Amino acid sequence: MAKQTRDAEFTEFVAARAPWLRKVAYLLCGDWHRADDLVQESVTKLYVRWSRLSRLENLDGYARTVLVNTFLAEQRSPWGRWAARRRTGAVPEPAAAGPDLDLSVDLRRALAALPPRQRATVVLRHYCDLTVEQTAAALGCSTGNVKSQTSRGLDALRRSLDQQDRQDRTERTTRADRTERTTRTDLPELRDLRPAVPVEGAAS
Repeated sequence: MAKQTRDAEFTEFVAARAPWLRKVAYLLCGDWHRADDLVQESVTKLYVRWSRLSRLENLDGYARTVLVNTFLAEQRSPWGRWAARRRTGAVPEPAAAGPDLDLSVDLRRALAALPPRQRATVVLRHYCDLTVEQTAAALGCSTGNVKSQTSRGLDALRRSLDQQDRQDRTERTTRADRTERTTRTDLPELRDLRPAVPVEGAAS
């Protein structure tokens, strides 16, 4: 009976928190399929310890920490490094359409380019809204490390977005110039404007 109660509590928790954990996982890894795998791995770890965890006050925080540590452990593995190299330069799959879709894609691309620990720090601080102290506890590092990683991560994001913005403006200018040149090239020669039938009184 106790096991049935425990399983019911666990199922209820996972059903309520899985979408949120999946979003965090996606921001960490930049791939929805891998995000699902990360959530599944994290949920499995939670289930093994559930009899002790269900009494925690901040169960959400613990689940988030497990997810982040699972992601970071993956990045240190040979498979994780290989997968990260495969994703380098790829455009992250958009989460959903919206008015700022282009900006969202650019931001996810820039986020995916950050080193894993920097990315985790930025996600915890600015997506999960954790304090410096909470982020340090989740990552098992000092508050000074959190501050430096956050600062470097945000600087890198700004540089990447500025570079993308300049590139987009250049591409728009290039397309406009190309369109203008094409329009001018397509203008008929003056001799093509002569009437096919001679006009009476015109000079021969």
